[in-house]
Amino acid sequence: MATPAWPPVPRPETVVARTLLLGWVFAQVAGATGTTDTVAAYNLTWKSTNFKTILEWQPKPINHVYTVQISTKSGDWKNKCFHITDTECDLTDEIVKDVNQTYLARVLSYPAGDVGSAGSAAEPLFVNSPEFTPYLDTNLGQPTIKSFEQVQTKLNVTVQDARTLVRINDTFLSLRDIFGKDLIYTLYYWRASSTGKKTAKTNTNEFSIDVDKGENYCFNVQAVIPSRKANPKSVESTIECTSPKKGDFREMFFIIGAVVFVVIILVIILAVSLHKCGKARVGRSWKETSPLNVA
Repeated sequence: MATPAWPPVPRPETVVARTLLLGWVFAQVAGATGTTDTVAAYNLTWKSTNFKTILEWQPKPINHVYTVQISTKSGDWKNKCFHITDTECDLTDEIVKDVNQTYLARVLSYPAGDVGSAGSAAEPLFVNSPEFTPYLDTNLGQPTIKSFEQVQTKLNVTVQDARTLVRINDTFLSLRDIFGKDLIYTLYYWRASSTGKKTAKTNTNEFSIDVDKGENYCFNVQAVIPSRKANPKSVESTIECTSPKKGDFREMFFIIGAVVFVVIILVIILAVSLHKCGKARVGRSWKETSPLNVA
């Protein structure tokens, strides 16, 4: 009778090697899972117009959340937008406290499971934003033309200052309040029948320029801060056009009205005179036809 063949018994060193290999594989899988769950933010960008300021970044989170912090150069970090799944955070309420200050923000990445915990075993991934100084870096918003009028050879234009979220004593400031004489407006104007543009500038909000009588003019304005190296100009306002004939009609109306008024006065005077003359004639006729008194 043949002796049965038993399966070979692995040698001790082989068992150890296999165990180590299996452990290494599990470790790699676990490590890979951890790195895909939490991803560092990138492409941090400040989006700011008239001091309304939002920090944006990428990517859209899958298994993690973000917290945003902001600080001045003194390093006084403040938490904003806790554990969010958005990729933007409104930081306006912080930067309007001092628009001349320089700010730095950072975005921290947390695993989604750590949202309810006070902390985690490992430091969160974070990325710093570029520096941001509101006074120098906020974009100037598109200006608005408040009113305009063309009278004879003068074109008068008034620009409406945009309101901001910067406050002093609960009063919201305008761009002019903040920038003062640093802010100028450029007026681009041209005949409606022409493409050649002319320019005028003012460090107030009002223009009064010479134009040709009887010509229609089109124009728009642009806000500018000449002292800036970056973002010195706003988008140009919408185009407006005048209609000086309306002014001519109005002037003609006043002239006609004055002439009519004078004519009415003359008619009244003439009527009164004729009435008096008529009464005088009647009086004379009555005297001539009445009998003489006999003594």
